[in-house]
Amino acid sequence: MAPTPVSAHDLSQKHKRVVNFSAGPSKLPDSVLQRAQEEMLNFRETGSSVMELSHRGKTFKSVISEAEKLTRQLLNVPDNFRILFMQGGGCGQFAAVPLNLAGSPGATVDYIVTGRWSESAAKEAEKYCQVRKVHAPKPHASDSSDSEDSEEEWWSELSENAAYVYMCDNETVDGVEFKCTPGSRHVVEYDEPSIDFSKYGLVFAGAQKNLGPAGVTVVIVREDLMDGRALPFCPSVLSYHVTSRNDSLYNTPPTFSIYVTGLVMQWVRDSGGVARMQELSREKSSLLYNLIENSQGFYYCPVDKSCRSRMNIVFRLSGGEALEKRFAEEAAKQGLTNLEGHRSIGGLRASLYNAVTIADTRTLASFMRDFAKRVAQIDLA
Repeated sequence: MAPTPVSAHDLSQKHKRVVNFSAGPSKLPDSVLQRAQEEMLNFRETGSSVMELSHRGKTFKSVISEAEKLTRQLLNVPDNFRILFMQGGGCGQFAAVPLNLAGSPGATVDYIVTGRWSESAAKEAEKYCQVRKVHAPKPHASDSSDSEDSEEEWWSELSENAAYVYMCDNETVDGVEFKCTPGSRHVVEYDEPSIDFSKYGLVFAGAQKNLGPAGVTVVIVREDLMDGRALPFCPSVLSYHVTSRNDSLYNTPPTFSIYVTGLVMQWVRDSGGVARMQELSREKSSLLYNLIENSQGFYYCPVDKSCRSRMNIVFRLSGGEALEKRFAEEAAKQGLTNLEGHRSIGGLRASLYNAVTIADTRTLASFMRDFAKRVAQIDLA
């Protein structure tokens, strides 16, 4: 007997679901979780869970093939790019990128440093390459000159002989997002849902930030970059060539994570596609940023308006760390969880990934208004 359909609202109420504003692992759509629950014990009449299937069997091969096809369709990935499902997360790719693209040990590579993750990537690449860091201006709102409006000035600092140029277009810790498209041919980018692949040779994304559960990393690499550029000591498990040649099945992949990522891709497609996700992202982020800007200084965002992330809204309270801690604790009691900022910088952060709805965002905004009124007697529109 087929399971009785349950609405996302009913599912949240029945299981007392909270709103997860974590930067990763991020919130997943309720309908995706329900689908995974329904298929948990008997996937496609196999009598097994998808987690128990052989990764080399026909059933799972159809799962990974469907996930790849949906990724290609949703992101308009050209035919000369391969889509790989790898392990190790973003940190694994910090090593994989130079190991696969440097061309020779000690090669010069450029890293545009805009926050924690690009800094971490550059540090890892220093083990294999001569890294030239191009430090973008710190995008603090307190100094209008420190914004990415000056991008032309520091793009000109890139090396002429760099094997590749690396950038992180959305720094989830710092709440910084690029609003520009670089002109280099071999630029690494992740976390941006709309990509002009003619500008990039490689794109990667950890699934736990918007695509699915932790455990799988989506890597999209141009085919010509997999021939003759890898360093001789690149481990096979990190090799794009080896992974591509084996259709992402060189070793046992994170089968469940790939399966759920495919379900999320289906959900995005059925919800209006990437364009609709972008519209909702702008609406959700504007809702919070406008409230912060009009809070009479009670809330403030330390990032310049020109480069604020639409996904990761970082903000502070003028009352200091103790009040920020109280904010996060009271929000959690209201079912609004994981609003603490990254441990390295503190403060507060609301990550508005695709599964976070407009209604979820409005609930957070309502709590923020109520908190400001109770603490500082400020009425916010």
